[in-house]
This record gives sequence, C-alpha cells and structure tokens, in this order.
Amino acid sequence: MQAFIISFIHSHQASTSLVASALAAAIILVLFSIAARLKWKRSKFLSTFFSLQKWPTAAISALITLYATFPDVRFIDAAVIERLIGVAIIIAFVWFFLRLVAVLREIVFEYFPVDKKDNLQERKVRTQFQYIQYLLTFIIIFVGIASIFLLFESLRTLGAGLLASAGVIGIVVAFAAHQTLANLLAGFQIAFAQPFRIDDVVVVEGEWGRIEEITFTYVVVRIWDQRRLVLPISYFINNPFQNWSRTTTDILGTVFLYVDYAVPVERVREELLRIVRQSDAWDGRVAKVQVTDATELTITLRALVSARDSSDAWSLRCFVRERLISFLQKEYPDSLPRLRIEEREPGREGGAAECR
Repeated sequence: MQAFIISFIHSHQASTSLVASALAAAIILVLFSIAARLKWKRSKFLSTFFSLQKWPTAAISALITLYATFPDVRFIDAAVIERLIGVAIIIAFVWFFLRLVAVLREIVFEYFPVDKKDNLQERKVRTQFQYIQYLLTFIIIFVGIASIFLLFESLRTLGAGLLASAGVIGIVVAFAAHQTLANLLAGFQIAFAQPFRIDDVVVVEGEWGRIEEITFTYVVVRIWDQRRLVLPISYFINNPFQNWSRTTTDILGTVFLYVDYAVPVERVREELLRIVRQSDAWDGRVAKVQVTDATELTITLRALVSARDSSDAWSLRCFVRERLISFLQKEYPDSLPRLRIEEREPGREGGAAECR
C-alpha cells in the first residue's frame, strides 16, 4: 500500500512537471509571437530574432522547467532521465545558436542587398559573412557534440579530448585530408582577400557565369545558360581566371563587322551613335567605330560600346550588331563583302579577266 501511494505521488508530480514545462513553452511562444508582430522601428534585429527564435527558446524553457521540477522517481534510474533531458537541452541550445546565426544572416542580407547596379560593397560583405556562417555552424555543432559526450561517463574522456585537443586532432586530420585542409585555408584567403565575391561575373574554364555560392570546400558558378560549374575552392588560388566585376561592374563591349573597302566609315560612326542612344543598356560613356584590320578582300570595323554591367553589355552588343547590319543592307549594300570580277582588254598585262 505504501509503495502504491509513493508511486501515485511521484506519477502525479511527474504529470505536474510535464504540464509546467508545456505551460512554459506556451508562454514563450505567445510572448515571442506578439513581439515578432510589433513594429521595431530602431531594430530590424529584434523583429527577426523573435520571429525565428520562438521555437528554440520555447524548447529550451520547457526542457529546463522539466529538468528542475521532475521528481526523483525511485523505481527509475534518475541519472538516466537527467542525462536524457540534458542531451535534449544541449540539442535545443545548438538549435538556438544555429537560428541565431540565421538571424544574423537575414540582417546582413537585408542591409546589404545585391539587387542593384552598384553592389560592390554589398557583395564583399555577403561573401565574408557567408564563409563566417559556415565556420560558426561547424563550431556550434562541434561544441554541441562534445558537450553531449561529457554527460556520459564512458564518453567523457572523448568529449574532453574534442574540446581540449582540437589542435592535435587537426594535425592528425591534416595528414589524412591535406587537400580538404588546403581548401579550407583557401576559403579563408578568398573570404578576406576577396579575389572574387558573391555575384561577381567571372570567366572560368572558358565559361561565362556568376559566383552563386562559396562554401568551405567548393565554389558554384552559375553559367549563363543556367548550368552550374562546381569547382574546388583551391582552384581559384592555383589557377588564373577572369573577374569582370572585381572593382567595378562597368565594362566595354565590342562588335566586329567585316565589310568592303567601299564602306563609308564616317556614316557608320554616326549611325552607331544614333543606335546606342536608342538603347537603355548604353551608359553614355563610350561609342566608337575604328578600322582595326584590312585584308585583300575586306576591312574590319570594330564598334566599341560601354555598359553598366556585363549583362547590359551583352544585350547592347547584340542590339548594335543587328542594327548596323540592317543599316548597311539598306543604305550601303555595296559595302557588304563581295567578290569582284574585272574584265580587261586582251593584250594588256594581267590577262583577259581578274578576280579579286
């Protein structure tokens, strides 16, 4: 009878503890939901924090309440329950800190948008923070796993070793995975020296594209036709590549035309100015026509135009090429490349006919 009463009391206390933890979680959810809906005029951080952190904070509150109020059930090993709750608390804190990093990411991306023309500073900050985000995520998970090991007697030595001997482990790992370590070091160099940034326009392996993602070990380049080129991050340290937006997004574009010697170059120059003024892609800086080569059959005209970025430059080049060809076809068809046949009188030097 006494055992039954004790069991009943403990079960009642356990139920009360569970209700208290659920109530604590509910209170946190309500408070954070209300706070997230408030208009924080001075701090975008608080609005994002309350929105993303309500569930991790509710879990932490519920678990701590449960740990503090759960009764000492004699017929169950209390140490087992304490360790299980301890593991859950550590996991909840890991979740909380990962969400905190996500909050910081949202704030950084909010204050440094890249959807504008002159976004050099924004891309610089985003590139640095993205690498820092990966590093913080690794550290948080690493410390969380080591802390869980410390809760168990048989794993405590391993957990302490993870926390205290990370440098020694790093040396051992370096021998087994030197290429991965090289990529990590290259990642640090790229994140802070910044030979390229997120959304930079690059030419790599003969492919034109934009830097889409930078991770610990690889870089993703989004090619113009929506393909993805994935390269180890150390590639950019050991190999040359073109960066078209390293310091500024302004760029020059060229259009080559192969025409007859009879083409009126000055009229082509005038037409080029008229054409570029019709395009929103032209930034108003450069619009020139030059004769860059001459062969026995044709001359080469190079139209040089400027644009705000590489995407506009490509559109402007296509627009100029189409309009100049149409102009020559309509106004000066004799200026298009052709093969001439000239007849000469018999007996004169060169024979009866000559082709050129």
